[in-house]
Amino acid sequence: MKMAKVFLILSLVFLHLMSPICTLPLAPALYVFGDSLFDSGNNNFLPTFVRANFLPYGSDFANGSTGRFTNGRTIADFIAEYLGLPYSPPYLSSKGPSSLTGLNYASGSCGILPDTGSILGECLNFEEQINLFQRTIEKDLPQMLNNSTQLSKHLSESIYLISIGSNDYINNYLETMYYNTSKLYLPKPFAKLLISNLSQQFERLYKLGARKMIFFDIGPLGCIPSISRTHAHEGDCIEEINQIVSYFNERLPFLLKNMTSNLPASTFVLGHANSLGYDAIKNPSTYGLIDASNPCCTTWGNGTSGCIPMSKPCINPNKHFFWDGYHLTEAVYSIIAYGCLYDRSACTPLNIQELVKM
Repeated sequence: MKMAKVFLILSLVFLHLMSPICTLPLAPALYVFGDSLFDSGNNNFLPTFVRANFLPYGSDFANGSTGRFTNGRTIADFIAEYLGLPYSPPYLSSKGPSSLTGLNYASGSCGILPDTGSILGECLNFEEQINLFQRTIEKDLPQMLNNSTQLSKHLSESIYLISIGSNDYINNYLETMYYNTSKLYLPKPFAKLLISNLSQQFERLYKLGARKMIFFDIGPLGCIPSISRTHAHEGDCIEEINQIVSYFNERLPFLLKNMTSNLPASTFVLGHANSLGYDAIKNPSTYGLIDASNPCCTTWGNGTSGCIPMSKPCINPNKHFFWDGYHLTEAVYSIIAYGCLYDRSACTPLNIQELVKM
């Protein structure tokens, strides 16, 4: 609890920092992969129902509704600020030369598996995101860097943020109306399937030149309103669903440690978003929160979906855990980002502050 109070005080300061902490960047670039937790606008350019380019999304963001699925900044944005880099722009928004300081390939509703989220429209799954990153390396970056040595240095010193896997449960395994995945796999074999696919994509990133990678585990899905409000249960969360997700999360430490050991000069960091988020839900006041169960914005389906366009959000989003039926508020993202930047218990075996010095 003492550590949580330290997180609260320092993350509140962090939350109100609008300019980079340093004048010289701590890394050449920040490359972002994942789903709607990190999407900064890629889905705006895809034929999909899953978009956030309208108010009240972005109501507390300097540039307004950009396609971020929250009221303000994401974890990736806070980390970009710390590194002294611009926010990584969505890859699909790039009409000219690629950004040398990083790009965001994340896409809402997608996951590790190619079929995840397909019922909601087009999105970029993890493999497709890495395909676009490969295109960046082969076609765009050589135009801005003089030679292959500079390119390798750029890639090896950059930071890679990844948060993906939630939708493989929300928009696949747990979605029994449209998917039969849960009939094909018991929870543990399904987790192994995800880990196997994830491992292959990590190896691809490494072969492309990535060396400093941070992967965030899946949050407590049994607690999010879109799930907890649509299933009968006792207490704040559906612990059976949290248990199903834990089979995936429990395999991550070994996977990332094994990657670091077997891939020379690589460092894979695990971000513990699940434990930090679960503790904040169970002990909200410890983190300066008041409401850890209701979405801040007015949503369709009694708090179980996305925000209703142009609706007015709650007056104190920084006191809420959930922004809509799926996503978190900027305040919670700042707590997770701060923990991963400075604390070894939130990001292991290194925090980001240590990672950039390697």
